Amino acid sequence: MINLEDAPGRAATQCFSPRTKVLLGCGRAYRGRLMKILLIDDHVLIREALRGVIKEIRDDASILEAADCRRSMQLLEQQPDVDLILLDLTLPDGDGFTMLRELRARYRAVTIVVLSALKDRESVTRALDLGALGYIPKSAQRAVMVSALQLVFAGGIYVPPEILHDGDGPNSDALGKQATPIRKPMSSPSDLGLTGRQLDVVALMMKGKSNKAICRELEVAEATVRNHVTAILKALKVTNRTEAVIAVGELGWKLPTAKS
Repeated sequence: MINLEDAPGRAATQCFSPRTKVLLGCGRAYRGRLMKILLIDDHVLIREALRGVIKEIRDDASILEAADCRRSMQLLEQQPDVDLILLDLTLPDGDGFTMLRELRARYRAVTIVVLSALKDRESVTRALDLGALGYIPKSAQRAVMVSALQLVFAGGIYVPPEILHDGDGPNSDALGKQATPIRKPMSSPSDLGLTGRQLDVVALMMKGKSNKAICRELEVAEATVRNHVTAILKALKVTNRTEAVIAVGELGWKLPTAKS
């Protein structure tokens, strides 16, 4: 549960260390304009707590609320200009992962961040695979949640620090045996043999762009993008885009600012 008693500024920088974030410029930034946010959670107290956290960061934000899948879709049909959705994975009338898949298919321009009591590695990576641009555990302290949302609002992707551990620490039981190994913190893109163009591709991958979207953005052939993606996954020693997001967040790279 969200702890409303935590001092809001005490741990405000925790999510901004190289091991707990994807650097700014990798997502969609919301500076200087009104944001419209949809909170999807069946618990009134959770929505109230989230409203307070959001207002602490963006007092001018317009906040909509829904307690289930059906109401969420009604609101989105009425107001399709929503910028950000905070989605609980446990809803009374449907599976949250299914809801995430449907939202991602229908509203491609909307940033979706999962807020869930589930914090195992499998749930986090599955949500990221389905297109979430962040995953915030409900058990996070208020200050950590503030920092995570600040990162999202600034255009970054928040990944819980638990899934960046190598399985040898105190959280190893929750993470399982397939935790991503810790890489050398000073490894740079050049150390891994990545080119400037491949870093452009990485930045767009972090935004959830498909190969077709990346080829349009960079004005290159789709086959070229596929080759770049293959090289990136090989260099990072990962097998898919979700693991690449986690790896780059762990390495703390400063990526090129991609176009929106």
